[in-house]
Amino acid sequence: MDQQQTRSILTVALMAAFADGLKDERERETVRQLAETLGAEGSIDLPAWYRDVLLSKPDLAEVVKPLDTPGLRQYAYEMAVGVVNADGAQNDAEAAFLARLARLLDLPEAASSAMAQQASAVAAAAEEPAPPAAAVAAAVAAPAAAAAAGTVLGKASVSDAEMDKTILTASITNAALELLPETIASMAIIPLQMRLVYRIGKSYGYEMDSSHARDFIATLGVGLTSQYVEQFGRKLLGGLLGGLGGGIGRTVGRQAASSGLTFATTYAMGRVAQRYYAGGRTLDSASLKETFTALLGEARGMAPKYQAQIEHAAKTIDTRNLVSLVRQG
Repeated sequence: MDQQQTRSILTVALMAAFADGLKDERERETVRQLAETLGAEGSIDLPAWYRDVLLSKPDLAEVVKPLDTPGLRQYAYEMAVGVVNADGAQNDAEAAFLARLARLLDLPEAASSAMAQQASAVAAAAEEPAPPAAAVAAAVAAPAAAAAAGTVLGKASVSDAEMDKTILTASITNAALELLPETIASMAIIPLQMRLVYRIGKSYGYEMDSSHARDFIATLGVGLTSQYVEQFGRKLLGGLLGGLGGGIGRTVGRQAASSGLTFATTYAMGRVAQRYYAGGRTLDSASLKETFTALLGEARGMAPKYQAQIEHAAKTIDTRNLVSLVRQG
């Protein structure tokens, strides 16, 4: 991609982030990380670019004109889908933006609409129904770190062996998703991580919903932003460069490395969650980040040991059933 095409894709991503009229900091961070993924950080003045896009409100039809190949147009659309769903399932305004973008990029309507809907469904699958108002009021009145009545602090409702299996299985599944060629597969990784944290918290007797899991992951410095774009953007960019430059070996190597990192991130996240809820949620933000960083280093060394299982899992995943996969967690 040349400089004009890179800026075009970044502008599409930023417009997608604010398509719902909400200046969500998580989505803004997603676009910043996208700039780094594309290697554009050194040549684009991001603060000035933000102001230019947000204040001048450029015409989307003009923005996409430099994208003159099918690969670039598809890349821009899939990245916009990823950004829109970075903070959860897309709303009506975001869906309308994606539909218009697909038309301007001259993408097949049925295929682009199906992808957007599937991505939204995968993001929504991680969400839990809101608790009744009475339960919310009771939770607000209770101590912040209180577990459910009758729960023994530090004692999970499952055995240590079952907890180990839960964390390891989630790590292998997410690493397998990263190996799949379909970009939609990467969209299931963070929802599955949210479900893992949710299940661990529940096993220790805590009232949980998706917002608790999301906030916990964000506290670790992972959240819905940098990891999402690192995984999703690298897969898209790797596929684009592989297709344009014949770099099949480089693309496969990049995917394998990303898969190992995804395994390590998920595993470390699960272990930190286990310690956090077992200890009565007393670890502060700094301790959580420090523990996560240490466990991430250990988990990276574990990934090669499970490579065969990761590759086997990749062969069994049907991307048409990602919503069910996330819900089952």
